[in-house]
Amino acid sequence: MAIIETKDLSFVYGVGTPFEMKAVNNVNIKIEEGEFLGIIGHTGSGKSTLIQMLNGLIRPSSGQVLLSGEDIWKNPKEIRKVRFKVGMVFQYPEYQLFEETVIKDVCFGPKNMGLSDAEALEKAKEALRFTGLKESLWEKSPFELSGGEKRRAAIAGVIAMDPDVLILDEPAAGLDPMGRDDLLEQILRYHKVRKNTILLVSHSMEDIGKVADRVLVMNKGNATYLENTKDVFAKGKELREMGLKIPQITHIMQKLKLMGLDVDEGTLKVEDALTQLIPILKTYSKKGGTD
Repeated sequence: MAIIETKDLSFVYGVGTPFEMKAVNNVNIKIEEGEFLGIIGHTGSGKSTLIQMLNGLIRPSSGQVLLSGEDIWKNPKEIRKVRFKVGMVFQYPEYQLFEETVIKDVCFGPKNMGLSDAEALEKAKEALRFTGLKESLWEKSPFELSGGEKRRAAIAGVIAMDPDVLILDEPAAGLDPMGRDDLLEQILRYHKVRKNTILLVSHSMEDIGKVADRVLVMNKGNATYLENTKDVFAKGKELREMGLKIPQITHIMQKLKLMGLDVDEGTLKVEDALTQLIPILKTYSKKGGTD
């Protein structure tokens, strides 16, 4: 069942000016309830404009965004409620932190939804645990935290509102590799427990390959592909023509396939590649490496 559907969705910047530009062009997609969707595209492809329309931050120039079958702009005065159901974590969300303590900051969203202090506190604690922020930091000022800790606190602030759809715009940007992997693991764990829909926008093909069920490829304002992750990254040539890369391990496996090895060119994870390559190496070794 589609939790979000777009119908001929378009957005034009600078209408009627010399700078008029169509950022999103007649996009028709269905995002399934409970799926983990990756969104990729070069800079200026329209992906940021698209996700802001899905969240109701930008009103479409034309077309519709349906949330559980209802047009989110059917009643513009109710659009605030949509943002509680479709939560968004912007790139570098730590710049949005403002309260005296981390726990107060994370409580802000639930309280704004009308929850009592006790209910908001419970939601905040649960969200902070999901993001893996140590309890010893909850009463500290968010401005005393490290960059990675601030990121976790900011993400917790959106998770605490318990959205049906969570949109994450480059959540691991600027983090070191270990911090990046840890944060993605926490997000994946949250998804498995909460079973909600997650949309992850990322320039890292490795991140998308690790977590996404399907991938939406935006190119020049168009939804060019919306397929399962493996099938999308098997289109290495097409993606490169759009200025996009594929995960490194997928690139290696595609090269090996061209060399004649019996491997899956859509492989996304190192461990899956090893499963395929070890038997081949053993066979080669038994032959004495003469082939």
